[in-house]
Amino acid sequence: MSNVKSHIESVKDEIQRRDPDQSEFQEAVFTVLDSLAPVLEAHPEYIKANLLSRLVEPERAIQFRVPWQDDEGQFHVNRGFRVQFNSAIGPYKGGLRLHPTVNLSVVKFLGFEQILKNSLTGLPIGGAKGGSDFDPKGKSDSEVMRFCQSFMTELQRHIGPDLDVPAGDIGVGGREIGYLFGAYKRLRGYQNGVLTGKGLTFGGSLARTEATGYGLLYYTNALVKAQGDTLTGKRIKISGSGNVATYAVQKATELGAKVITVSDSNGYIYDPKGIDYKVVQQIKEVERGRIKEYADRVASAEYHGGSVWDFDVDYDIALPCATQNEINKDQAKLIVKDGVKYICEGANMPSYPDAIAVYQDSNILYGPAKAANAGGVAVSALEMSQNSERLSWSFETVDNRLQDIMEDIFEKSEAADKKYQLDKNYQAGANIAGFEKVATAMMAQGLI
Repeated sequence: MSNVKSHIESVKDEIQRRDPDQSEFQEAVFTVLDSLAPVLEAHPEYIKANLLSRLVEPERAIQFRVPWQDDEGQFHVNRGFRVQFNSAIGPYKGGLRLHPTVNLSVVKFLGFEQILKNSLTGLPIGGAKGGSDFDPKGKSDSEVMRFCQSFMTELQRHIGPDLDVPAGDIGVGGREIGYLFGAYKRLRGYQNGVLTGKGLTFGGSLARTEATGYGLLYYTNALVKAQGDTLTGKRIKISGSGNVATYAVQKATELGAKVITVSDSNGYIYDPKGIDYKVVQQIKEVERGRIKEYADRVASAEYHGGSVWDFDVDYDIALPCATQNEINKDQAKLIVKDGVKYICEGANMPSYPDAIAVYQDSNILYGPAKAANAGGVAVSALEMSQNSERLSWSFETVDNRLQDIMEDIFEKSEAADKKYQLDKNYQAGANIAGFEKVATAMMAQGLI
């Protein structure tokens, strides 16, 4: 076994010893570590400095209780988390997720991915993530407000405009960010750079809501163009129906493609004439309904229970935009059977490792989440810039910056792929491109 391989295996063994039950975290980290072997071969000083062990250990992991009261007067307690993973290139930056599946392993996996994702944007932001196992679905506005106020009572001790700037993620939209910001302001005073994803009337950025979905398509378009191909006329299957999926549908349609599916946790819509993003937006954002209602409003649409990835239909591009680990090995094989040429991830780690292996063995070109869904954090960082300048940029200005950033992310991944002769392995290319910037900063700053 080479020195590089044995070093990587020793770091994996240490993670398994320390965190044996953190499966999501291990999955995310091990995939990255394996892809970094060429960089370690070129930079033996990284091994001498034990840089990988320092990279995979969070600088700080905070867990706290969040007591809150429902509308019936009953008291509840949830767990809150904030993992501040790496600040080598800038203040901690990463979203807050409210979902029953949130635990320390999930938050650590998301925070680790955020390090490389933020690095790829080219913006000076480090990696972090947080959230709670609180479920906002079915809760009243008053209940969500009380939870957010309690959550922020503890979180405010650990964040700040130049320290750690949270944003939204699953379960945290404009409503939740507003309540969180109001609680922070009352406790610490008005500092509009402390959260991103805010409303436009109190420091938010135009194009932030659309950013991850738009960015996904800008990245996908760059990948497709690099193959001498075009999105025009392509049939696309999208999972999810939240912000990412909704605005991915919009941008894909604008770029000449036809999106044929969207989904939620109960089932999916198939519309061979093309999904109308405005109907999805009305159902999910305005009415907070279920996606099955789409079929009641659009005559050409069908609703089916189950996973959209079990639905057998010919199409060209897969864009998973729902949640982590939504595509398993068998579903990946169906994706191959259906003739898919490209898959780019709008959600965080939606594909199991054995599903990714199927894509790569079948020569499907794969854009990983840390590259393809970086649009949200990119515009969050642009919101931080606007807050610092006390300015508000136009939608067009932000959107143009977003497009440039996403195209640059693909170009960096492609350049790393070519440099290390990875044969269009854009997952490894993204890992390497993100890692090299962080590694350089960590080495320059000494033992941190």
